[in-house]
Amino acid sequence: MLDIIQLLPDNIANQIAAGEVIQRPASAVKELLENAIDAGATQMHLIIKDAGKELIQLSDNGKGMSATDARLCFERHATSKIKSIEDLFSIRTMGFRGEALASIAAVAQVELKTKRAEDEVGTRVLIENSIVKLQEPCQCNVGTTIMVKNLFYNVPARRNFLKSNATETRQIIDEFTRVAMAFPSIAFKLSNNTTTIFHLEAGKLKQRIVGLLGNSFQSKLVPVEEPTEVVSIKGFIATPDTASKTRGNQYFFVNNRFIKSAYLNHAVSAAYKDLIDKDEFPAFVLFIDIDSHRVDINVHPTKQEIKFEDDRIVYSFVSAAVRHSLNKYSIAPSIDFTLNPEIQSLDAITKPFTPSLQEATKKDFLFQSFTEKGKAHFLEKRNDIANWKELYKIQSEFKLNTDVDEQKGIQSENNENKLPIENEQHIQKFIQIAGGYILATTLNGFLLIDQHLAHQRILYEKMQNTKTTKWPIQKCLIPITIELSPSDAVLINAIREDLLDLGFEVEPFGNQTFIIQGVPSDVKTGQEKESIDAILESLKHEQNDLKLDKREKLIRTLVTQKAILQSRKLSEMEMKSLYDKLFACENFKLSPFGKKIWIEMNAVQIAQQIQYV
Repeated sequence: MLDIIQLLPDNIANQIAAGEVIQRPASAVKELLENAIDAGATQMHLIIKDAGKELIQLSDNGKGMSATDARLCFERHATSKIKSIEDLFSIRTMGFRGEALASIAAVAQVELKTKRAEDEVGTRVLIENSIVKLQEPCQCNVGTTIMVKNLFYNVPARRNFLKSNATETRQIIDEFTRVAMAFPSIAFKLSNNTTTIFHLEAGKLKQRIVGLLGNSFQSKLVPVEEPTEVVSIKGFIATPDTASKTRGNQYFFVNNRFIKSAYLNHAVSAAYKDLIDKDEFPAFVLFIDIDSHRVDINVHPTKQEIKFEDDRIVYSFVSAAVRHSLNKYSIAPSIDFTLNPEIQSLDAITKPFTPSLQEATKKDFLFQSFTEKGKAHFLEKRNDIANWKELYKIQSEFKLNTDVDEQKGIQSENNENKLPIENEQHIQKFIQIAGGYILATTLNGFLLIDQHLAHQRILYEKMQNTKTTKWPIQKCLIPITIELSPSDAVLINAIREDLLDLGFEVEPFGNQTFIIQGVPSDVKTGQEKESIDAILESLKHEQNDLKLDKREKLIRTLVTQKAILQSRKLSEMEMKSLYDKLFACENFKLSPFGKKIWIEMNAVQIAQQIQYV
């Protein structure tokens, strides 16, 4: 019998390995930036075209490579960082596995130019599909310039998997921001096609944070510095008034490497307890320096998830460091009981209140005006205001983002063929139970409706119908100026037309600044920016396997944001209105996300359930 196990050809093995390292253009950008940092670069310029699919070019002034190293750097597991197994557990550099350039070269056309300071000429290498096409001497500056062209040209399935240019560009900006944030002593520049997004001079950390996150943080940053024997924590936290409904401006770095940790995020949020709302998130940039033997960075292929030797100790130190800074810089609210010096010098304070002064005061006009008869609780009572409570009766009316005609309700006779029960008149009563479910009792059983999912379906179908008619816009009395991060600015520019159709009028105002001119009528005054932030945050965390156009994603985001919460208490009239509008929908059984909205049980089913208990 013939053997059936065979070794994969090198080009196929390289493409499989590349899929683990280079998942999108941002992955290639991250690897190139980290290599340049390890090469000792103090300046680097990143250029991208077509969201990195056409070109990713990085030029740095690092130490460069010899002709031999320029060729070897494209081999798998070729690295200058690891000589022994012990080195693997004491890594302080950014890259170390020797897979970055090999993986990129397996799925792109790559051109490398590099030169060392001691060499008269540099080296030029052309490589495609892991095959070296050309290696020759060339003239170039000291350092390295690498051009990655036509990423995934030989892996069409992976290229088709990529998202819109706006989303991929935002991912690149996010990776660029994380690296640039960690190394403020290095000058960075980022150009997207012909537009310069960042031009960051070398400087201090605070200057770098403001350059990356926006000028709004200029006077809102509080320093953190807590050196201990186990771990050293430094960086900046933002004042409570900058807290937002999203986690966008939260950065943790361990040994100068960006990480994601919900556990440590909670440590910071715990320190802000009672300073911000429960659904808000503080902004921070914190660096944790710890012995490399106390942390494992090989937990995840992207090295963004790590494992500490003792998570609880790090959690405690982070939370304590943030609390210390909040108290040290008087961020926590306090009451000053000291008297103003000017008040303390008044005669009423410094001179005794003698009997003669007391007698003179009683005869004073001001004192006489405060006799018992003139006090408020001695005012004559009037009968015409006895029923004052009647003036403050407020009739609650449930508004489900609908116009006046819809608020009148949908007549049941128009939807008899859609109702889950034979006749709507069988509904006896609506009762809200368990905080967010509507129990609609019938003569023969009941319906149990999820009010949040029901409202999602109502809003979704209404927004879907705005493909031909735009959602009405309520103009802001005073236009609202907002400053976004560069990645958010790219995203909002890509969806502005769709936002306009759905009632949000947002106009660019230079760089990363935008003006909100109008919003849908159901957005409350003062929540305009919060509404835009929530939309952006939802779009950032879109499902990778959700092949939907950006309008559909936006509608689903708005539906989730606008739907009434499960915790909201509803009157019986409100529940009836929600019921009518739900069963007037074309698809009243499932939410926009495919979740079941309601269940029905008749007397027979109820009896069976009781017997099974």
